[in-house]
Amino acid sequence: MRRSRGASHGGAGGHGYCHCRSCRSWSGGPVNAFSLWKPEAVRVSSGSQHVATFEKTAMSQRKYCAKCGGHLMTNHPSLGLVDVFAATLPTLAFTPGVHVNYAETVLPMRDGLPKLKDFPAEFGGSGEMVAAD
Repeated sequence: MRRSRGASHGGAGGHGYCHCRSCRSWSGGPVNAFSLWKPEAVRVSSGSQHVATFEKTAMSQRKYCAKCGGHLMTNHPSLGLVDVFAATLPTLAFTPGVHVNYAETVLPMRDGLPKLKDFPAEFGGSGEMVAAD
């Protein structure tokens, strides 16, 4: 199963890292590298009949391949965005701009990027910054 390579040319809404427990569990790592896209910029170019959804919350519809079990993306309907795992887009020039949910981090990162306690205010979070370790 592949995502459209065209998605990487459609203009991501932002790149960054999420440190929340839910994303760590879903991604299978200590941090999740995200790339946010408008839904119309994302499509599955093959194997779409195998895409299944697990709706963890109303804000998080996780898409995965029912055939191989691979994680694909997370639809965030309330935000009007789709998070496509950055690592699944081989031509994506990943340029992270922020850390979200840094209050939950298990992997402190000293990279000079802003670190938000939870989410930006425009996404329903506090917008509060936290000091890097």
